[in-house]
Amino acid sequence: MNFRDFMLLFAVCLVWGLNLVITRWVVADLGVPPIFFAATRFAGVALFLLAFLRPKPEDLRMLFLIAMFIGAVHFALLFLGLQNAEASAASITGQLGAPFSTLMSMAFLGETIGWRRGLGIMLSFAGVVLIAFDPGSFSISIGLVYITIAAFIGSIGGILMKRMAPIKALQLQAWVGLFSFAPLFITSGLLESGQIQSVMQGGWQLCLAWLFAVVGVSIFGHGAFYSLIKKYDISLLSPLTLMTPVWGVIFGIILLNEPITARLVLGSVISLSGVFVIAVRQNQRLPEASIVEKMSSGGS
Repeated sequence: MNFRDFMLLFAVCLVWGLNLVITRWVVADLGVPPIFFAATRFAGVALFLLAFLRPKPEDLRMLFLIAMFIGAVHFALLFLGLQNAEASAASITGQLGAPFSTLMSMAFLGETIGWRRGLGIMLSFAGVVLIAFDPGSFSISIGLVYITIAAFIGSIGGILMKRMAPIKALQLQAWVGLFSFAPLFITSGLLESGQIQSVMQGGWQLCLAWLFAVVGVSIFGHGAFYSLIKKYDISLLSPLTLMTPVWGVIFGIILLNEPITARLVLGSVISLSGVFVIAVRQNQRLPEASIVEKMSSGGS
């Protein structure tokens, strides 16, 4: 990989890592209802990418199902998780999309794995359990449970993508945004309150956070990553994208004053080691998994 493309990937991972921290700040510190924020984000994606809705994909029913799994349902759970968990821990837990995608490929697509990927899967989950479980109080972080379920839901979207004709990244983003925002607004109206008040109180800072999520993450981040996928083998790119959770931890500590604990450090090393092992050995049955994982862990 040439230096220019590496710096582009570096910038993408930085944006993705910062995104989780900003989202955590919006839904936890600013008090914006998480499902409502997800809805406004997808509405923005659909609006900004309106031109990419054409040409219309052939199988809109399948695309709608995919949008629910990697869009509406996934992000509702992810943002609920970020409301209840620190961004640094969420950055690591979000990487469970990689082992989940491998397990789903084994179950539904006949993917076979060797002992190395098997060990990687076990390490990935063991590290997250170490981060999420507090032995002092015998409790587990409900926020990280939400994020784990979100990672699993996103991996189902990857399996569904296997049944669909290939689609460009920004066109996929446009349709996911279009299909996702209305169900999320309806769900927010039923389950949440104070949406308008939170927007008024958030002011220009909330507007900047929303613009960063839509333009910085969904359009620049995923568009740039897809351009790199077309130039380089995914087995090279996937390990390098582990810069994303590292940035998430760094920004969480610096910007949100999140504590550095032994459990966080040890769990991160264990989990990311497992994810690295999985990343360097490409999913043969579901090469699209890496695209879905980055859309659903880095943000959409």
